[in-house]
Amino acid sequence: MNLIYIFANFLRIGLFSIGGGLATLPFLFEIADNISGINADNWLTRELIGNMLAVAQSLPGPIGSNISTYAGYVYAGIPGGYIASLGLVVPSIVIIILVARTLEAFKESITLQNIFSGFRPAAAGLLSAAGFGAISLSLYNGGASIWYEYIKWKESLVFIVIFILILKFKKHPIAYIAVAGAAGIILQL
Repeated sequence: MNLIYIFANFLRIGLFSIGGGLATLPFLFEIADNISGINADNWLTRELIGNMLAVAQSLPGPIGSNISTYAGYVYAGIPGGYIASLGLVVPSIVIIILVARTLEAFKESITLQNIFSGFRPAAAGLLSAAGFGAISLSLYNGGASIWYEYIKWKESLVFIVIFILILKFKKHPIAYIAVAGAAGIILQL
């Protein structure tokens, strides 16, 4: 039952997360928010999603696949990691096969062009929600009673410093990932 649950959830995520790996975040947040009433173990939390995102962005490979594998592993071990990844990629594989077979015949169709144009705002919305969710996870404490406890000050300082460094120095993104990772390690000591 656990593997069916994880497959069904990641199949849904793979089917509806248009725009890449970051577009999976709103769906993962939904699972995390809804799971607290279902499973007392809270196997997926917003904080864990933030950690998964940090790890997935610093590893090679697609973010969505990295996150799905990690979430599946947390939920049901190695089989869960495989099943979650499979659930995420099956819709893409099926859709690509169907589109490749039919696109050539309908490539001049105005209706088809309009459908693809409709995907753009959906992808922009999902990516915006993912961006705001990632910022919220990184910089704000949930449930704080007063405003200055609501902000994660150390993490916010790292964000500001990295942002300024990006604007001032045009270095490779891996350099900023390494600096941010080192800062995260130092701040945890």
